[in-house]
Amino acid sequence: MSLSAKDKEVVRAFWDTVKGSSESIGAEAVCRMLTVYPQTKTYFSHWKDQSPTSDSAVKHGITVMNGIEDAVTKIDDLVGGFLTLSELHAFTLRVDPANFKLLAHCIIVSMASAYPDEFTPEVHVSIDKFLAAVARALSEKYR
Repeated sequence: MSLSAKDKEVVRAFWDTVKGSSESIGAEAVCRMLTVYPQTKTYFSHWKDQSPTSDSAVKHGITVMNGIEDAVTKIDDLVGGFLTLSELHAFTLRVDPANFKLLAHCIIVSMASAYPDEFTPEVHVSIDKFLAAVARALSEKYR
């Protein structure tokens, strides 16, 4: 499912709304992922503290949301824009690409919780399609 011009417009507009709190959304999303999907902790065994609210989890949430912000700017070519990150996750980190979808879901829940009035059904559909496209772009080098 590709992003329409309208989806891209909705994603950009919603990002302008949430970007000021993207770090807290990212931290919450990663914490949520580690809690709801504890199997994802496997990829963070190098962290001293793997608890969902650890400094490492919060920092990773910030890193993730910086990546999402980058994706918004590369929305017209996510595969090309995320080639290096795809290679890193596929060949070095060896992250199961199914985890990208799990984290995307957690980001959606965190965004909806933080912005319930702005997270309309239209926004939900466009953000869901966008994050699915980001997950596919990150999975590109697995093929």
